[in-house]
Amino acid sequence: MSTTAPLRSSRARGTGLTLALVSAVAFGGSGVAAKPLIEAGLDPLHVVWLRVAGAALVMLPLAVRHRGLLRRRPALLAGFGLFAVAGVQACYFAAISRIPVGVALLVEYLAPALVLGWVRFVQRRPVTRAAAVGVVLAVGGLACVVEVWAGLGFDALGLALALGAACCQVGYFVLSDQGSDSEEAPDPLGVIAYGLLIGAAVLTVIARPWSMDRSVLTGTAAMDGTPVAAFLLLGWIVLIATVAAYVTGVLSVRRLSPQVAGVVACLEAVIATVLAWVLLGEHLSAPQIVGGVVVLTGALIAQSSAPAKPPRGTRRERRPRKGVVLAGNHRLGC
Repeated sequence: MSTTAPLRSSRARGTGLTLALVSAVAFGGSGVAAKPLIEAGLDPLHVVWLRVAGAALVMLPLAVRHRGLLRRRPALLAGFGLFAVAGVQACYFAAISRIPVGVALLVEYLAPALVLGWVRFVQRRPVTRAAAVGVVLAVGGLACVVEVWAGLGFDALGLALALGAACCQVGYFVLSDQGSDSEEAPDPLGVIAYGLLIGAAVLTVIARPWSMDRSVLTGTAAMDGTPVAAFLLLGWIVLIATVAAYVTGVLSVRRLSPQVAGVVACLEAVIATVLAWVLLGEHLSAPQIVGGVVVLTGALIAQSSAPAKPPRGTRRERRPRKGVVLAGNHRLGC
């Protein structure tokens, strides 16, 4: 029996884990760069719009190159733009206007548990015990990182918005995996490019960027008392925290699985907290440090187990219904 296939699979998982970690670091750095801009006078939604619109411009040549996706996968592109880009951003920033940031972040990162629910009850595929244990540990550790007990006085609408962000993040992981097990899988760079373009269009209506205070972008913003050029912070948000983050994130899901990549993504909260400690002077408490270790442990446990596959002979062939996209063994109602 040849050992080539297992070796390739091991290498793919190693590459996928590396990409997932890079994505978590990139996404985690967005808040550290965005907070000084917000404190300098930019509205949070305007920062989100600049982030997505700037990334869309960077990815525009790839959108032109993969314009055939508009004809072949319109529902996938629309779903990625609405849920994975605009939905996550808009719901999260609306949530933190009503409830503490830590609570909103914890609720949003219930997404890995929701991904497992999608895999188990919608796709009707078994999930490994290690992945389930990893999710429990990651969510529990995340509760310590954000110190959820310090801000329980939130309203129902704020909680609903944060849960909406979590559901949209589930869409990000599931849509990123669409068609990854077929020979005609859509190019991930093309999907990201069109997702950002669609997300920018949606956020333009929500954020109304024409009312933005543009003078902030020509000045400086304070990062723990140190003045930093606003355009440098914006460049980091666009190029690293958005373009690089989405590209490495989608590629990691293709090599791992939505449920494993979702758990590893919990590291974003830990990384964001550590970066805030180092760059913004927001110190960590003892429970936050312990929680970070627990999140790391949960992520490592989850990624160390191969995702469960459906038993042979149980897959049923169906004619696609109108309004439903079938890709591999994933189904998304559109």
